Amino acid sequence: MQDFSTYKAFANDQVGIEFNDIQLLVTAFTHRSYVNEHKKTAKEHNERLEFLGDAVLELVVTEHLYNNFAEPEGVLTNWRSALVRTESIGAAAVRCGFEPFLRLSRGEKRGTERARAQILANSFEAVIGAIYLDQGYEAAKEFISANLLFTFDTILETGSWQDPKSSLQEVVQSKVGFTPQYKVLDEQGPDHEKTFTVGVYVDGKIKGKGTGPSKQAAQVAAAESALKKYRKTK
Repeated sequence: MQDFSTYKAFANDQVGIEFNDIQLLVTAFTHRSYVNEHKKTAKEHNERLEFLGDAVLELVVTEHLYNNFAEPEGVLTNWRSALVRTESIGAAAVRCGFEPFLRLSRGEKRGTERARAQILANSFEAVIGAIYLDQGYEAAKEFISANLLFTFDTILETGSWQDPKSSLQEVVQSKVGFTPQYKVLDEQGPDHEKTFTVGVYVDGKIKGKGTGPSKQAAQVAAAESALKKYRKTK
């Protein structure tokens, strides 16, 4: 029988929950690659728990926003998206100290930072699924409130819930009447892992640069860079 005492201690000390079935938490940290590499000892990966946790997370966040804010549906949808996106829940997983408990194959342990961020985000949802199955909805809600919902004030203050490209277009058109144009400035890396650099131009002048794993992501980063400059010149 495997010793999961470190997971029990983590659950008690960091998550604040004494699991009835600690195997649920262990499974929540088990990546598909680990199961492929340890077929005799690991039978299940975390993707089903992630599927469940994703639904619980969306419901908890939706309920919180609906009960506390009177904004229209479109605004609430954007706020919810900002709270549950990969970057937000991945950061929550880091704050919770999940990384040392991830069960990954040797190859995944050497993976890219981008891949690790996605794995952490997935594990956060899987842990929510595990808590829901073991302790119920209220316990899952408490975990989400304590580890994610408190970031909402910062999201509102920084405006990070807004689509940067749309925000930039509004700012630029109100100031000078032009529409921002995006151009790819550079591409680096192999096809399966390219990094793009994009510039955003207003009236032929570059206003911001951004990089990302796709042209769209690089455009968003460029728009964010330009927005910072426009906000400084208010």
